[in-house]
Amino acid sequence: MELTTLQIVWFFLVAILFAGYFVLEGFDFGVEMNVAALGKGDSERRGKILSTIGPVWDGNQVWVLVGGASIFAAFPEWYGTLFSGFYVALLLLLLVLIVRVCAFKYRSKSDDPTWVKTWDWIHIISGFVPALLWGVAFANIIRGVDIDESKFVTTSLFGLLNPFGLLGGITFVLLFWLHGTAYLALKSVDPIREDANALVGKLAIPTIVAGAAFLIWNQLAHANTAITWVPLLLAAVALVAALVLNRMRREGLTFLATSLAIVMAGLQMFGGLFPDVMPARNVAANGLTVAEASSTEHTLMVMLIAVCVFLPIVLAYQIWAYWVFRARVGSPEESAQPATLGERAKAGYRAAFEQN
Repeated sequence: MELTTLQIVWFFLVAILFAGYFVLEGFDFGVEMNVAALGKGDSERRGKILSTIGPVWDGNQVWVLVGGASIFAAFPEWYGTLFSGFYVALLLLLLVLIVRVCAFKYRSKSDDPTWVKTWDWIHIISGFVPALLWGVAFANIIRGVDIDESKFVTTSLFGLLNPFGLLGGITFVLLFWLHGTAYLALKSVDPIREDANALVGKLAIPTIVAGAAFLIWNQLAHANTAITWVPLLLAAVALVAALVLNRMRREGLTFLATSLAIVMAGLQMFGGLFPDVMPARNVAANGLTVAEASSTEHTLMVMLIAVCVFLPIVLAYQIWAYWVFRARVGSPEESAQPATLGERAKAGYRAAFEQN
């Protein structure tokens, strides 16, 4: 079946949406992991760590809905086959994300140490578990699973825990942890800022090693094209640059470097997968390609028009929100009396978050 331009465009739109989601939600997961790593048993310190993502985490989480809805509408066969085999893992991911919302809302409802500590541990789990599940899931999508003639995945849940899948999970955990720690260094004041900078330096080396092993393994064993060596090398350069920039205490550039590494890793995975969407390990003919999984040309065109209209609006709003909350948490700039509309919005949102 011949590929069309719209099918190619939508495949890479899905790739870009998920790469963007991993950049935005990735640092949320990483910050939550640091409730254990940098919280040091201090409830107030843990609260300050979580406050760095308080105004933005819910907006970041929306992007997974956009990415999932795009697969559902643009590639319904992909969506159906994916859920036939990944249902339990994705359901577990959904449950963790739901409980995570409760952790943000209920943590400050009581001063009881047991209550606060319980929700802190839920935050920690909500950082590590989704990162691990996303890594295992995407590793198995690009590696391929067993699929029968009805396009139903027959690989079991434990079958997804193969060496390549587990390496993908470990890589996602380390990469998001590094990314979130770089964000925490950018958004905090001392002593959290200094501790976060030190942790970035410690996490960078194992992240580079795991990331290199995962992406090179993917390139050599599963990628369908040699061109994806380019984003692989760019991801490697970005991670090394993050380590160098961290030692120079260039926190903004360090965060940009980890963001670039995530985007390039995402493009390497999706680019290497193309033109497949669900490769079959047992019988190659049972796998799904972009052309076989896509909706009609009319549907793809209507969706593309909608994306061109609404996506810039969403991006503009999110950029504005990040600009409003650009000050470090606990800094004099953040504590100053709000004067402009944006500053008043910031103060109101921060108050609402603290009350919840």
